[in-house]
Amino acid sequence: MRRSASAKLWLFQVLSLGGALTILATAVITGVRGQEEPPDVVADGVVVKQSPYSVEETESRFIAILEEKELNIFATVDHAENATNAELELRPTRVVMFGNPKLGTPLMQCAQSIAIDLPQKMLIWEDEAGDTKIAYNDPQYLAERHGLGECESETIEKISGALDQLSGGAIAP
Repeated sequence: MRRSASAKLWLFQVLSLGGALTILATAVITGVRGQEEPPDVVADGVVVKQSPYSVEETESRFIAILEEKELNIFATVDHAENATNAELELRPTRVVMFGNPKLGTPLMQCAQSIAIDLPQKMLIWEDEAGDTKIAYNDPQYLAERHGLGECESETIEKISGALDQLSGGAIAP
């Protein structure tokens, strides 16, 4: 079927208006307009928060909190540095691996496959807009992924709260 130029223009205008209305409705429904700080985003099992600090400062603050709480820091990975060593470019991207065997071990006793997601990891990176983000795997998602059911559900809740507090502390004013 061939369409005239005016029909194509009309269709484009309708689709453009529909897209604009969808974006506007989404902003109003989610309350994004006028909000100073975006809410935590949970998508595909990842909790993402925005940091007002640089990647380096956010990482430093996060590690200081881990040390203060006497949590084990197993490793830190600077992906941007590794990219540079391979003669590639990458915006600042760091991962801190940390944990508490008293919480992680019972989870592995329920389902050893969860060991692939332990120890806990906190990702800190600069996005394409230059904003710093901090993210971690949602423990509820991991529990479902590994079929924990009710096994150690209290531990999952405890870990969820701890990750929220740890990441929140790193980005607090």
